[in-house]
Amino acid sequence: MLLLFTPRVLDHVTPAGHPESPERGDVMRAAALRAGDLGITVREPRAATDEEILRVHDTGHLAAIKATRGRAIALDADTFTSPDSHDVARLAAGAACEAALHAYATGEPALAIVRPPGHHAERSQAMGFCLFSNVAMAVAAARAAGAARVAVVDIDVHHGNGTQWAFYSDPTVLVVNTHQFPFYPGTGAVSEAGHGAGIGLTLNLPLEAGATDADHAQVWNAVIDQALVRFAPDLIVVSVGFDGHQDDPLGSQRMTTRGYRAWLTAIRARAEQTCGGRLAVVTEGGYDLTALRACLDATVDVLHGPVAADSEWRDAGGPDRRGRETVQALQSHPLVARSS
Repeated sequence: MLLLFTPRVLDHVTPAGHPESPERGDVMRAAALRAGDLGITVREPRAATDEEILRVHDTGHLAAIKATRGRAIALDADTFTSPDSHDVARLAAGAACEAALHAYATGEPALAIVRPPGHHAERSQAMGFCLFSNVAMAVAAARAAGAARVAVVDIDVHHGNGTQWAFYSDPTVLVVNTHQFPFYPGTGAVSEAGHGAGIGLTLNLPLEAGATDADHAQVWNAVIDQALVRFAPDLIVVSVGFDGHQDDPLGSQRMTTRGYRAWLTAIRARAEQTCGGRLAVVTEGGYDLTALRACLDATVDVLHGPVAADSEWRDAGGPDRRGRETVQALQSHPLVARSS
């Protein structure tokens, strides 16, 4: 596998007490150092180019983020820049693009450990701690490199609105989101299923607060895995946010580190079976530092270790009502209905 990381993640500074803190960067650096000790190739990413950014964002947004260079400002109530944030955000987006391009070209898994996160940033605005839409740019880069179909699986506790809207009418990109609902940013209902040529290729699996490993296992086994098989992507890109962990201060889900390991194990197995192992993973949220470190280490271990024998979660416990209710709500979804 390839791991993309730069210690410059520490140069994106947020106000005191902000959950998306430079201390997260310290945890990320420790995880990258451990990966290097395991013999994994760890490489510093390049910055995303204007061309890569403009595949997803408009010129006004690019200009607005460029204008923050050297400045500490509030873009909204949650999203801040420091003097180096523009450069660090470009490196985060570049790492995501490199991860996707490496996985697509080689069939090896790639992991981009980045901050700031990206999946809330929309075409014309930063939001939710995010400056650029890292994973959307990674998908667009892979498409430009020749990937005919790309699937995104977003497993952050928050809905990835920026990634969703980037491909809402695009028949070549499947966007799957599991997230706490209702919750920030207010999007991600089952009824958001795509538009025009993209109808059926946005698949939201909203889970009520308190969702456990078993709930996530159920939506994977009953819906998501089958959707990926049916879509048959050339590449799978994962937005992995560890803020669904039971110890996280922002979310109210009850995922465990073992559950995250199971998530990634299942996705890697599916990528191996469906698209020749072409899997890129990009970090998003995760604000309890101990849980973040444990989950990053688990992610490295899953991507670096042998591929699981099958793509299903095992030993997650019996299905909980939250997972059952989500699966039931999706039975009329265009993609799910066609798979039944």
